[in-house]
Amino acid sequence: MSANHIHVAGHVAERHITRSGQGGDRDVYEYALLRVVPRVERGERINAGVLVYCRARGYLGARTHLDEARLLALDPAADVAGVRAALGAVEGVCAGGAAAGQAAGDDPGRRFRWLVAPRSTVVRPGPVHTGLTTDPAAEAERLLDLLVR
Repeated sequence: MSANHIHVAGHVAERHITRSGQGGDRDVYEYALLRVVPRVERGERINAGVLVYCRARGYLGARTHLDEARLLALDPAADVAGVRAALGAVEGVCAGGAAAGQAAGDDPGRRFRWLVAPRSTVVRPGPVHTGLTTDPAAEAERLLDLLVR
């Protein structure tokens, strides 16, 4: 096995460690899933969106997709319109400007931190993860397709 491979839980994987100056034009980004928990007491959830923040590029974006049939399978009485409104509000905060409401004056990093703060609501963020990207907007679409749709 070469130095470019590591052994993890019985599997050999290629290393993806980037040292200073070796990242090319890729920048660190952070992301979190948006989860819908229609009945908190049951703890069941579906993924309905992704938040992506890239400090180096000043990017904050949200992509959402609500699978209404899956939501109603978890809770036939779910407030679909309310969930869609909450997801739309998250997109507005990410977009900034007037759509961000009181957060309009905050920088993208502060808005991201506010959006990923733990909360007890029907729409809530998952844990924050990191990665490297050359295009944070394309990464948001890729993550939406991979983790939500």
